Amino acid sequence: MGEMEEERTSQAGQLFENFVQATTCKGTLQAFSILCRQLELNPSDHRGFYSSLKAAVTYWKAKGLWGKLDKRASHKEYSKGKACMDTRCLIIGGGPCGFRTAIELVLLGAKVVVIEKRDTFSRNNVLHLWPYTIQDLRDLGAKKFYGKFCAGSIDHISIRQLQLMLLKIALIVGVEVHVNVEFAKLLEPPEDQGTDGPGWRVEVRPADHPISDYEYDVIIGADGRRSTLDGFKRKEFRGKLAIAITANFVNRNTTAEAKVEEISGVAFIFNQKFFLELKEETGIDLENIVYYKDNTHYFVMTAKKQSLLDKGVIINDYIETERLLASDNVNQEALLSYAREAADFGTNYQLPSLDYAINHYGQPDVAMFDFTCMYASENAALVREKSGHQLLVALVGDSLLEPFWPMGTGCARGFLAAFDTAWMIKGWAQGKGPLDLLSERESIYRLLPQTTAENISKNFEQYTIDPATRYPNLNSTCVRPHQVRHLYINGEQDLSSLERSGPTGRSVNISRRESEVRPSRLLLWCQKQTQGYRGVDVTDLTSSWRSGLALCALIHRQRPDLIDFDSLNEADCAKNNQLAFDMAEREFGIQPVTTGKEMNAERGPDKLIMVLYLSKFYEMFRNSPQSVAGRTTNSLYNSLNQALPRKRIPKVDKKLEDNDSKKRKKFIALHVLIGLFLPQLMSNQSAPPVGEREEQKENKVRSMATQLLARFEENATSCGRKVQAEITRQFNKKSIKERAQQLSCLFTGKPPQPQVKSKTYGWIASVILTHDGISLLTVCSQNFSGRFRQVGKVSSAIGVKAATLAILYETDHRPNNPFTLSMRKEFPLGLGGSDTCHFCKKRVYIMERLSAEGYFFHRECFRCNICGCTLRLGGHAFDSNQGIFYCKLHFSQRKISSRHRRGEVMLIHFIKRMWSTNKSVSYTV
Repeated sequence: MGEMEEERTSQAGQLFENFVQATTCKGTLQAFSILCRQLELNPSDHRGFYSSLKAAVTYWKAKGLWGKLDKRASHKEYSKGKACMDTRCLIIGGGPCGFRTAIELVLLGAKVVVIEKRDTFSRNNVLHLWPYTIQDLRDLGAKKFYGKFCAGSIDHISIRQLQLMLLKIALIVGVEVHVNVEFAKLLEPPEDQGTDGPGWRVEVRPADHPISDYEYDVIIGADGRRSTLDGFKRKEFRGKLAIAITANFVNRNTTAEAKVEEISGVAFIFNQKFFLELKEETGIDLENIVYYKDNTHYFVMTAKKQSLLDKGVIINDYIETERLLASDNVNQEALLSYAREAADFGTNYQLPSLDYAINHYGQPDVAMFDFTCMYASENAALVREKSGHQLLVALVGDSLLEPFWPMGTGCARGFLAAFDTAWMIKGWAQGKGPLDLLSERESIYRLLPQTTAENISKNFEQYTIDPATRYPNLNSTCVRPHQVRHLYINGEQDLSSLERSGPTGRSVNISRRESEVRPSRLLLWCQKQTQGYRGVDVTDLTSSWRSGLALCALIHRQRPDLIDFDSLNEADCAKNNQLAFDMAEREFGIQPVTTGKEMNAERGPDKLIMVLYLSKFYEMFRNSPQSVAGRTTNSLYNSLNQALPRKRIPKVDKKLEDNDSKKRKKFIALHVLIGLFLPQLMSNQSAPPVGEREEQKENKVRSMATQLLARFEENATSCGRKVQAEITRQFNKKSIKERAQQLSCLFTGKPPQPQVKSKTYGWIASVILTHDGISLLTVCSQNFSGRFRQVGKVSSAIGVKAATLAILYETDHRPNNPFTLSMRKEFPLGLGGSDTCHFCKKRVYIMERLSAEGYFFHRECFRCNICGCTLRLGGHAFDSNQGIFYCKLHFSQRKISSRHRRGEVMLIHFIKRMWSTNKSVSYTV
């Protein structure tokens, strides 16, 4: 008896291993059918299939997979597989996003059917994976099916391999998969029947397929950009023409091939030498190129049209993109030669052979297309009701939002949409009202187009289908129920009325950044913001921005203190643009999309790039006043008052209470400062002498208030540094004697002697950094109640400035004085289009970078400082004082050793502090 049981266990293990090792779609389905038949399992029993399979297959390799799937299924959102028990779902399309959605729905307890019109997975193209997608697939057991998955620094996978992996996982958890089945249309429930009659069904090809008799509560379109479901209008993103070429070459996995380095993403603006040499040597003119190594050698590049015409790839030059890239206007042999030459040069001729892989049409796998025309659905879901039966219809993947190729967003945003859709279906199954359900889904959908690898939550292990675990700035009520009423199609409303919905339908946008979809609205906003500036006339979203003055005006309108607009030279376009890019990145966190030099190129800025870039300004400032220059005293004071944080912070412990108290003190100090000095200062400077009017184009006090308001919520260290630089600039406007007298007052506490008989108010403001990091304002005022008022203690930085000014005073009379005082903050090297890797100090581009603890780096550089092992995001430790990353093991060891040095470090800090306070005292160590 024991031998028979052991033999049965061994047989089950071998059958399961055959299923895991299958390399094709047909082979996988066949191995799964044999596995179920031999083990007497019923795959149509979606509720009990997984547990039955787990009980039958107990060999050690399978146990690791069961552990991962059990951990995923234990999420509270699934309610132990009972959240959607009576929900029947159909998913159209067996791509990565379709299968990923199916897995989530089965874990919720739903009955899920996936139909795919093909029976082969033949897409060789390689997908870039964001860190969270890597973690997600690891948690589903990806390594069990594909051992090379994201090994080392690899962060990509072929679509074919990803589809195969997800198909196997879907089958294991109980998804019903049918290939060679094509969706035709929805079939409404018969009229004049009760709720007990037949519900929503589908017409498929072949018409006699068994699933045509199934009834469904939910239908999800995951069949790509040419979605076959009705009721989803599409919006178009179109930019300047950009022609992409993808090519897949056979990977023989030889040692020579393994040594060739991948290209994670190089653009012309970052490596002009490479592209100029490529053009000179081969005549191929590219804008960027990417090379990934997977099942194939995969290349994707953006080629310039003139280059393709010169090389004979495109036969005739047509204005219409469709005619230009039509198959009868493309020389296929020239295209093959073009892509091979580019790949050869890009890899420095190191690949031994470049033989094209064969696609599912039996032809060399190379394609050319226009990727600047991208589509997105206006809405993510809708509800149909007929004869008492309701049907929830939704889109995921490319059907919902086409990816922007340069950013590698397809798979990552597709998976996020899959989770969001599963969350909506859970609410549907639990009886949530249709309008409330749709309004929440559309609110979440608005976040999707602006989601990047940097702005989603970094705690990947905590991700669930609950959007709150993934989106840090989630607002699930920004779309109200009345705005989605047109998406609830009942018996009185059909598809034609939905198409005619007009303004109501347009009220639901795919993103809070409406300018990404409506360039006309963005253009109108930019025109209002830049109106009245010298040399600025915004008439479009391309050539009007070439000089850089418009960008500088846009920033100056919001923060006049950042840019001296009157000093800009209209002819120096590159410098103006670079200044604007650097300021926007440093002050607002808006990443540049190009460089100042590239903006000055003959062809001018690309419209798509400018729309994407300017939309970030629009989203950040659209609700802010156009300018602070026209405000009254009361309105300015009120705006500062409103800027004070009112959000309550839970007082979890004593430390939080102390921090909260310190913050309140800081805000009160600022409040008192503005209340005491602003009215008098403004009234005093409201009518400057005629001779000074040209110099005082911006009221000093208003400028001061603007600075305080803009910097109000910055941390103490950065705030202190910036304001001190601003105050130094104010000092430099005065004469040397005035500076020295003001500093003398600051240290002695004596009021300054009035220089003129008229009543004047002078001021000096400096941010003082105390030991607890709380910033207070030190203000010197003359002729105010006859006394000198001071808050806080003077920092050692003021002492350094005083010494510098003393030298200035003594040497000021000398001719050609070489000494100048400048507090200009230098921009980091990383500004202007790329960042610097924190580890190797080399450039890291958007396509290949990761980020943690505020630093950017290459994936392969993310290593422990001690042992050098590759770190995972979320599985690392960080020393914020030294800016060093560790694995968790060595970080704990380092903490123990650091205690021995703590006393010495504290002593050194104490000596430095005492030395800066009183240099006349000598100390010995």
